[in-house]
This record gives sequence, C-alpha cells and structure tokens, in this order.
Amino acid sequence: MTLPAPSAPSAWTLAWRQTRRDLSAGELRLLIVAVMLAVAALTAVGFFADRIDTGLARDARQLLGGDAIVSSDQPTPSAFAARAAELGLTTARNVVFPSMGRAAEAQGGATRLVTVKAVSEGYPLRGQVRVGGAAGEPERDVAGAPARGTAWVDPALLAALGLKVGDPLLLGDAELRIAHTIVVEPDRGAGFLGFAPRVMIHDADLASTGLVQPASRVNYRFAVAATGGDDAAVRRFVAAAEAEIKAGHHRGVRIESLATGRPEMRQTLDRASKFLNLVALLAALLAAVAVGIAARDFANRHLDDCAMLRVLGQSQRRIAIVYGAEFGLVGLLASAAGVVLGFAVHHVFVWLLAGLVDAQLPPVTAWPALFGLGVGLTLLVAFGLPPVLQLASVPPLRVIRRDVGGLKPASLGVLAAGAAGFVALLLAVARDPRLGAIAVGGFAAAVALFALLSWAAVALLRRAVPEAGTPRWWTLGARAPRWLVLATRQIAARPAFAVLQVSALAVGLMALVLLVLLRTDLIGSWRQATPPDAPNRFVINVQPEQGEAFRQALADAGVRRFDWFPMIRGRLVAINGEAVDPERYADDRARRLVDREFNLSHDARLPGHNQVVDGRWAPDEAGALSVEEGLAQTLGLKLGDTLRFDIAGTSAEGRITSLRKVDWSSMRVNFFVMFPVAQMPDVPLSYIAAFRAPPAGAAFDNALSRDFPNITNIDVSTSIAQVQRVLDQVIRAVEFLFGFT
Repeated sequence: MTLPAPSAPSAWTLAWRQTRRDLSAGELRLLIVAVMLAVAALTAVGFFADRIDTGLARDARQLLGGDAIVSSDQPTPSAFAARAAELGLTTARNVVFPSMGRAAEAQGGATRLVTVKAVSEGYPLRGQVRVGGAAGEPERDVAGAPARGTAWVDPALLAALGLKVGDPLLLGDAELRIAHTIVVEPDRGAGFLGFAPRVMIHDADLASTGLVQPASRVNYRFAVAATGGDDAAVRRFVAAAEAEIKAGHHRGVRIESLATGRPEMRQTLDRASKFLNLVALLAALLAAVAVGIAARDFANRHLDDCAMLRVLGQSQRRIAIVYGAEFGLVGLLASAAGVVLGFAVHHVFVWLLAGLVDAQLPPVTAWPALFGLGVGLTLLVAFGLPPVLQLASVPPLRVIRRDVGGLKPASLGVLAAGAAGFVALLLAVARDPRLGAIAVGGFAAAVALFALLSWAAVALLRRAVPEAGTPRWWTLGARAPRWLVLATRQIAARPAFAVLQVSALAVGLMALVLLVLLRTDLIGSWRQATPPDAPNRFVINVQPEQGEAFRQALADAGVRRFDWFPMIRGRLVAINGEAVDPERYADDRARRLVDREFNLSHDARLPGHNQVVDGRWAPDEAGALSVEEGLAQTLGLKLGDTLRFDIAGTSAEGRITSLRKVDWSSMRVNFFVMFPVAQMPDVPLSYIAAFRAPPAGAAFDNALSRDFPNITNIDVSTSIAQVQRVLDQVIRAVEFLFGFT
C-alpha cells in the first residue's frame, strides 16, 4: 500500500513558523524596537493633540458663553433675534463697558476702574459662573444673572475699595449691594478691559446707573445656543448672520463661533503641538534609518537560508510571499505595541500640562491608533521590505559559491518606493503642509549632499591609500599597513553600499543634532517672550502737566527703566485723499480697524523694541508716518501712501516713510502708527507708561492712585505669571518627548 505524499505547508504557514523562529532567535529584535518607539512617539503626540482638539471644541462653547455670539458696538439688531427665534435657539444678552466703581463715603469713598457686565436671565447659555460669598462660605456654581439690586464683583475690587460682601457699591447713579464674589467667569475674554475688575449686574439695573449714553463705548453681545445639541440650527443662524453682515446691512457687527472665538489658549497649545509633531517626525526619521539598517542586516543573515530553499525547489514568488507575510506580522505586532506605549506616554503629557489643559479631557478616538499602525507598516514597507524582498532572487548557486547572490545597495525601483514612503510619512506626521514640505526638501537635500560627500571620500580614500609595496610621494616613501590596504579594498569594492550606509547614518545624526538645536532655540525664544524684567504695570491717562511729577514718582520708587510715550486717539478718515469706507474691505479685521479709533503716538527716536523693515526712520521729519507692517498688509498700505487722521476734530496728515516690525507679545508699549517727531503741540494727548513695579507693589500702586487720581493703573502681573506658568508646563512636555526621542 502506497501512502500519499504529505502536502507541502502553505506560504502563510511557513511565514508564521519562520516568524516565531526569528522572534525566538532575536533576529527581529532591533526592527521591532525601532518601529515600536517610532509609533509610540507619534501616537503619544497624536492621542494628546486629538484629546486637546476635542476638548477645546467642547469647552469653546463655555468660553463663548453660547454656541455662537453676535458682537456689536450698538444694540443688537432685531433681525438677529428674530432669526434665532425662527430656528428655536435659546438666547441671552449681555452688555460690557468700562466705568468707575466707588465705595460709599462711609467706607472711605475710594474709586477704581471696573468693567461692568450687565447680563440677562439665562446667562450663561453654556457653562456656569462660580461665585463665593462672605468669609467662610463655600463656593458654588450658579446659572443665571445676579438678583436685581445686587452685584457680583471680582475679589480684587473689594481689596481695592476696602469693601466686603454685603456692602454697597456705587455705580453711576445706582447703589447696588455686593452679593457675591466672582471666582470663575467662563466667557470673560482676554481683551484689554479684561484686566480691570469685573462688576456683574442684572441688565434690568443698567438703566438706573445712567452709564450708557449715546456716545458711550459699549460692547453688546447676543448669545445663542441650540437645545438638544442641534448644531445644524446654529450653523444656519451663523450663515444667515454672516450673510446679513456681508450685505452691508449692519455696521460694527461680527460673529463669534467655535471657529473664530477665544484663540488665546489654542495658539499656545498649537505652538507646542507643532514642535511636538516635529520632534515626533525626527523620531520617525531616526526609526526609518534604524529599520533600514536592521532589515539589511536581517537579509544578509538569511541569504544562505534562501539559497538552500531555492535548491530545494522553492519558487521566488513563494519566498517573497513568506518574507512579506513575516514582515507584515512583525509590523502589526510592533505597531500595536507602539500604540499601547504611546497611549501610556500621552498621559505623561496630560500630567505635565495639568492646569493648562482640563484634567477631564474627552476620551481618545481611534484615529491616532490607526495612524500609528499605518506609520509602523509604512516604515517597514518603505525601508525594511525592499532589502528583504531581494532574498527571493538569491541564486541556488550561492550554496557552493558564497561570493554570488549578495544584496544590492538598492535598485531604482526600491529607491523610488523608499523615497515615496518617506515623503508620505513626513507629510502625514507634520500635519502642516508647509512644515512637511520644508522637512522633505531639507532631508532630500541632505541625503544628496551626504551621498556626494561619501562618494568623494571613498574615491579619495582609494587613491590616497597605496597598494601594498607601492609607495607614493605623499607617503614619503612609506608603505601603508596591510590592514589599512585591506580595509580600503573592502570599501572600494562596494562603493555604492558604503555611500548608502554613510548617507543613512549621517541623516540620522543630523536629525539628532537638529533636534537638540531646535529644543534649545525654541525654549530660549519662549523664555525671552516673557523676560524676568518684563513690565507688569501699564498706566494710561497721564496728563501732559502730570508727566514730570509722574516720572519723578517712578524714579523715587526705584523704577529706572520704563516705556513712556504720548498716546493720541485718532480715526483714519482718508487714504491717498480718498475717504475711508469700511465696506471696501473684504477682510473682516480690516473693516473693524478702519471703523474705530487708533492709538497713535509720536517720538523723534525709533522705539528700541521696534525694527524698521522697509523705508527709513528720519527723526523730526515733517509730514512723515511710520506704520506697523501687519497693519499695512491688512489695509493694503505701502511706502509713499498718505494717511489722514481725525484727532478730536483736528486733522493730521502724513506720508508713510517706514514700516516697522512690532512684537505684540513683548509686554511693551507699541503703536500701529507713529509720527517720527518730538513734538505735536496742536493735538490733544495723554501719556502711557509701562514699567516693572518695585517690590512694594500694592503700596506703590496705592500711592500712585492717591497722587494721580485720574490715572488708570493696570496690573498685569497675574497674567504674566500665568503665561510663564503655561510656558514652563509646555517646556516640560517638550523636554519629556525630547528625552524620549
């Protein structure tokens, strides 16, 4: 009886057996580690960024106080309220403006600049206001307006006016009882008036104060929110409102939504996210180099195995399938492990940025995990699989002749596949087309340069090292050592392979050096944004006759360095003799700029923290103007254009002779437009000062307010401390990923 011949195992069975054998032998260890760490770095950043984006989308509604806001400098047009009612949206109104809060004479009669916010019932539509009571009372969250006849105030106002909860606060013609202190106000905003203490009242009490007059500068905010999370109704409202505004039916009206409102925190996190993505990108680059080298080493060790398989009758197609399947399994295993590690690492980011981001972030989504799996497989396919697939073409003759069937450096097709995979990886990781293009172009140029240099070095080495027994004139008759001759022959025999190895390692080392330099420069620039001696006081409304006494008061207190500039309020009325019409500008920011007054200034000397980027600054040049470059770009201005301003009924005209670069985050006094002259006696002005307060800050502030009761002294030390705390947290996160990479 003849037994049937056993069937040959399938290619997939062989791939599984070979994978287990190579794993137990440690053949794939370096490949797995390289892919796992690259995927972990990328998914850690991805999980963190994904949760931040989802959390900001969730919290943006609370930061706005609704799903969308109609903001205007006049009472909200009735058309918007009617449209909201048609769509079934919930609405609330509030009015914000600056004023002076006063203590009663029995409590000392002190005054302080405040920001009044009159809110309607139902405020806020999203989020809650947290308030505190008298000493010892617990804080609590409330949804709704203050009771009529009462006010909620910032704790700083109580300290400034010497009041306590329950005392009366005089606001215009009204006397309101302080019922609570404000602990958290979700939609406070970060504008200039945000630095003044808040006073929140019921909108029904606004008329009794007598503070809102026809010429008052007031911001009216009309908030809408969808019931049941119907975002489609909000989108229809926003689209209709924007159409009304673009049609020119309303002046000074703008829409704030999730896409346009409250960018402060997003800007900080976006900067950190971009650098974290760049660090992860460099980690992927290092992993690509490691995968390429490890895969080539793996293929070299399996050359003899594949030659024997060919002798035993295995086809090239079957061998290619076996090794391709093995690398696919390894890629999935390493990528899955990297995703798990990245998920764990992203919790470290959340911990390092505690306070900057909400600890109750939304759960992660599947996208970063899928992206990590894709990156891991891309690394193996683009950089690991090409040399391994060459195993399928090993000739059976290698069994008896070890000098045949070696790996080739790379074919044109392999190079094209690797380059395409690398470019796709960089562009995907960068998440920014410009950053990705810079990275792709930079590394492509670096590879070309390193390849050229290494090829030249090999050629020079071959010519410089003489053959044994053949002295050259530059060796002074000496013969090269035999080991050096053999090493030179080995390298010169395979110049393409040497060029490939040198280029790969050089690019990897360049990535590490670049990472170190970027980390140092970025952290240094962030530190310089808020230097230790940055001004923490801004004083406005100093009258010209008070200037000398005010500067003397600063000197007596030990303040030696401070900004001191005249401040002029003027409205742009004509450009090149043509009257300014906000409707001629398509850009919303441009319309807002020309629709309000500018803060202008003059000085014969260029401010030390400004830089002229075009034209020239000529001291005391009559009829000249210097314009901030961002404003010029927004309004389409250029050198030689003439601008005319209306300054309290006085016309002032000048020609643009220079454009300045201004760093608005420098915590210094800056202006859009400056006249480069020492004196402007014909225009009304006041002065603004910025300085760092002496150690006795509170006593110094009180003395200034007592000696110069008309000034407005704005303390930004808390905001600076918050910015520095945020930067410290971001830096810790960056340094953690730097060390991880």
